[in-house]
Amino acid sequence: MKNKFLVSILIVFLFFVFIALILTPLQKKPPVPVKRLPVYRGSIAIVIDDWGYHLDNLAIARGIKQPLTCAVLPNLKNSALVSGILKDLGFEIILHLPMQPKEKYGLEKDTITLNMDAKRVRDIVNKDLASVAFAKGVSNHMGSAITENEKMSSIVMGEVKKHKLYFLDSFVTAKSVCQRVAKKINLKIAKRDVFLDNENNPAYIRAQLIKLKKLSSKKGIAVGIGHDRKATLEVLKEMLPEMAEEGYKFVFVSEIVN
Repeated sequence: MKNKFLVSILIVFLFFVFIALILTPLQKKPPVPVKRLPVYRGSIAIVIDDWGYHLDNLAIARGIKQPLTCAVLPNLKNSALVSGILKDLGFEIILHLPMQPKEKYGLEKDTITLNMDAKRVRDIVNKDLASVAFAKGVSNHMGSAITENEKMSSIVMGEVKKHKLYFLDSFVTAKSVCQRVAKKINLKIAKRDVFLDNENNPAYIRAQLIKLKKLSSKKGIAVGIGHDRKATLEVLKEMLPEMAEEGYKFVFVSEIVN
């Protein structure tokens, strides 16, 4: 009798446990948040000119994780060293080739000028390329007088093509013939859209980056050129991650030339 009584109690207990399990709502696991990728808004190539004068801003550059195209001046004390360091940081290197401007500025050594013959121009291009290791392309440093002159531009860009490089027109004059010459000789080319730091002022640089964003959204691709300056690189370090989160894709110039 005692065993039957215990069995009855156990059955009743199990019955109530079963009822409780049925009546208790199943706890749903919280939904796993889905990380939404930013909507693609456009591609942006950021070019930083005038590397080679010093090594002052490399520490800031190390903190920039987005692609940069770095235009290195040739035959300076730091030209070869800075090219190697910037390449190791994952950036793209191009030769920033000194060319004669229309304005009366101080010129770099062996600046290409209108009075040079074709052999002298080709020799300079080859010497300068040897000075800047790892170059994937060439851009003009100053050079409004040369880039308005079809004959001289053809000599320079013909030599660039021989080396299987691309040309970036810094577009320092609205009368540039570079695009026309490049098309004629089937040379890959890109053109600057926005100068980022005509004023060495963080607020100005931020405003220019916003302008570059708008152009990228409108055109699909935009090229901005800044310089090896502390303010410029600090603003880029601050703003590029924000721009990437907004959906802007940063690329090397080699990815957008045509």
